Amino acid sequence: MSESIRPVVRPANTFEFVTVASARARQLLEGCTPKVDGSPKPARRALQEVVSGAVTRQEAEETEA
Repeated sequence: MSESIRPVVRPANTFEFVTVASARARQLLEGCTPKVDGSPKPARRALQEVVSGAVTRQEAEETEA
């Protein structure tokens, strides 16, 4: 019996979810080490990382000019 992946942690909205996953997929394509075991495809692995909570968005720090 195989278990399906169920969302554990999910960003507040779909746009944020897709944005975080696409940024992570780009990092994986550039050679970053995956944080979870899963699909060999970078886009799917990125989605798995976001769903598992291994990757979250990081707030940009505001700089004063």
